[in-house]
Amino acid sequence: MRVAVCQLNARDDRTANLAAAEDLLVRAAAAGADLAVLPEYVDYLGRSDGMPAAEGIDGAVGTFFAEVARRLGIWLVAGSFHEVGPDPARTWNTSLVFDRSGRLAASYRKIHLYDVEIPGRVSYRESATVAPGREPVVVEVEGLRVGLSICYDLRFPELYRRLAVEGGAHLLVVPAAFMMHTGRDHWEVLLRARAIENQCFVAAAGQTGDHDPGRTCFGRSMVIDPWGTVLGQVPDGPGLTVVDLDLDRLRTIRTELPSLANRRL
Repeated sequence: MRVAVCQLNARDDRTANLAAAEDLLVRAAAAGADLAVLPEYVDYLGRSDGMPAAEGIDGAVGTFFAEVARRLGIWLVAGSFHEVGPDPARTWNTSLVFDRSGRLAASYRKIHLYDVEIPGRVSYRESATVAPGREPVVVEVEGLRVGLSICYDLRFPELYRRLAVEGGAHLLVVPAAFMMHTGRDHWEVLLRARAIENQCFVAAAGQTGDHDPGRTCFGRSMVIDPWGTVLGQVPDGPGLTVVDLDLDRLRTIRTELPSLANRRL
């Protein structure tokens, strides 16, 4: 399975953001990617007063990426977007997965919401405008079981253990808009930890650069193997990396160091 992670600098122009995402997906398909992963809030990352209205799964964003997946003949984890939520005040932060025909294969609503207060540095309360999802989701992609997550989920290892053990995941995907001040110290460490402890591949696609006043994302999108080795990484700025996943390597690691089989709790 050949996987591409795509890194964007989405801003406050949805049309431009979708065009930039499509360009990266065209490049991924040309490189032979079977599966491509886009970042969190792929269609809009800017001031809240300019945000497009929340949509259903079959709205403009979902329809756009379904058509791109169909035209390019790839599987696509379309980052995330604001889905119409349970009440007028809150949306869901939702990731959509499309198969090679453009059919919706799975959707996942972000479970863990970023409510953080660091005096003098950051004040952000995602739960004020976003409702939490409830269900972990694993989708089968041509024999590869893919566990879904979004950004802040990365700090909650119990989710990934469920994806790996109960869901049988081989690959964990992490569309993200990870903040610069935490990303510098925690992004790669957490991604490698999730790969090692769950003996899974990890594909993380991040936003990069400035998006609105006071918000800068870390980027450094990457693919990691079940031993914790970084197989490919995108440097600063928009771009992508394409990596082949060796499932024999995964099976060997799980056989020779059977930590999942040896767990007691």
